[in-house]
Amino acid sequence: MTATTRNLVQVFEDQVTRRGDAAALTFKRGGAWKTMTWKEVGRRVRDVAYGLVSMGVNPGDRVSILADTCAEWIIADVAIMSTGAITVPIYQSNPAHEVQYILQDAGASWIFVDHDHQAAKIREEAARLPDLKGVIRFFGDPEASHEHTLASVENRGVAFREQNPGSHAARVAAVKSTDAASYLYTSGTTGNPKGVVLTHGAWTYEAEATAELHLVLPDDVVLLFLPMAHSFAKVIEAVWFGQGATAAFVESIDKIVDNAGEVRPTVMPSVPRIFEKAYDAVLAKGLATPGVKGWLFGLAMNGFEAWADGKAKGMEVKTFGFRIGEKLVFPKLAAALAARFGGRMRLFVSGGAPLSPKINWFFTLLGFTVLEGYGLTETSAGTCVNRIGKNKIGTVGAPVPGTQVKIAEDGEILIKGGGVMKEYYRRPEATAEILKDGWLYTGDIGEVDADGYVKITDRKKDLIKTSGGKYIAPQNLENELKGDPLVSQVVVHGDQRKYVTALITLSIENARAWAAEQGLSEDEPLHENPRVKARIQQAVDAMNAKQASYATVKKFVILENDFTQERGELTPTLKVKRKVVTERYKKVLDGMYTE
Repeated sequence: MTATTRNLVQVFEDQVTRRGDAAALTFKRGGAWKTMTWKEVGRRVRDVAYGLVSMGVNPGDRVSILADTCAEWIIADVAIMSTGAITVPIYQSNPAHEVQYILQDAGASWIFVDHDHQAAKIREEAARLPDLKGVIRFFGDPEASHEHTLASVENRGVAFREQNPGSHAARVAAVKSTDAASYLYTSGTTGNPKGVVLTHGAWTYEAEATAELHLVLPDDVVLLFLPMAHSFAKVIEAVWFGQGATAAFVESIDKIVDNAGEVRPTVMPSVPRIFEKAYDAVLAKGLATPGVKGWLFGLAMNGFEAWADGKAKGMEVKTFGFRIGEKLVFPKLAAALAARFGGRMRLFVSGGAPLSPKINWFFTLLGFTVLEGYGLTETSAGTCVNRIGKNKIGTVGAPVPGTQVKIAEDGEILIKGGGVMKEYYRRPEATAEILKDGWLYTGDIGEVDADGYVKITDRKKDLIKTSGGKYIAPQNLENELKGDPLVSQVVVHGDQRKYVTALITLSIENARAWAAEQGLSEDEPLHENPRVKARIQQAVDAMNAKQASYATVKKFVILENDFTQERGELTPTLKVKRKVVTERYKKVLDGMYTE
């Protein structure tokens, strides 16, 4: 592919011209679905951009957004970029002190927020934000003198446009593809987050490269719920603009499936945790079914386990239970799941973390296509993806057109291409560590097969080296265990230790259903129950049987509570923060190494 010359606003405005009265986005508010056309979104973007210019926003300024994924987020983002300024998204789950750090580090002059609880974070940190000129609220009335409403900014923009016709087009045309479009701050599992500088050219490259793969088509309805501060969501935004599809915004994470049933999307980008939860929900319902139906479900799922294990080895294993499932269980599951997602789902795309191959095989068995992809914030997310018609489960696919991947001598994955970041903002030393001779050093370990498909085997920094000198990839063990219906999360431990241990949390709904079958009391704490521990030991033993002796989990502890974002144990994309968890449960881990 040749290098792109357009900026992302021009990609968006091309669709405004081309698609005009077609639906650009839809969202549910006040109990009803509302739709905005490309022409309407384009008009609002221009008015907000004019408003920002009238308030003193200049090219190169940094303007932040702290809000849930919604139509207004997109309008604000494109308006910021239209002025030549740079968008600095912040995760809506970030506490006030983290919001303050990012605003200060980026030197943001303005911030958009949605609801009052986000505006309150800025009020709390106002004394430590001397360069912040004000807050623009999507919803609600101003609570302080520095707060403005989005409507008032748009009204200012209308007045400014009448006095300065044509100035918007001139500003957009002046934005070069090499100019920064976004500073995306990494989630900062170790130390303070760094601002990844991504250019307009990086996003337009992603839009053009993925267009060649036909993942999203102009008549698709794309379900959007991922946090827009995440590079996966941002690359979906670019792809949506490039194709002129319709984006459907969910009300909340809890309403994903309900909203899907209403809006009937055709494409859904997602993180693995959502697929894991859907799988767990199917199992919970099946395990709780009494009588013959429940027995048949169990038989069929045992057959599925053997089939999925076989698939991973390139074999077709169809036990008696699997054949029963093919006739009596799987078709009903497929129909029910398809209906829950609206009946038109053409494609799921999974990214942000590794997806368990078993869960992918489960969706495949039920007639769905889940294409797993791979990328980093530093590569604008879209680096590799599986292909429609050639989906190699267990890999993250081949590089998108125009991107190169090679494996270093130590197994590290290196990337070169149009999506690679410009730099870490004001971090020249950190930039030099990761960008060398035109290649980005990912920190991931992997391999490339004969078809150019990439398989991630682990994070380089997460590799465990036992005191015996053996290297172990914890993600492989964790994913294997997470495929068990009673298991929610797993953290494998053992660096510089004699053997490998694990912290395990229960999928409480499934665990309760299993406990009820066993006649256990509803009030009994499951994490301490010997029968629950014996049941989890079976899953650990099954996994250990496939490992070299030094990689087997010798001991585990079932924790009382699942990991949560609120307690800082999960990132906004629901990945476990390994460092936080190991520090929080240090005594528990140490106890497993006490003779």
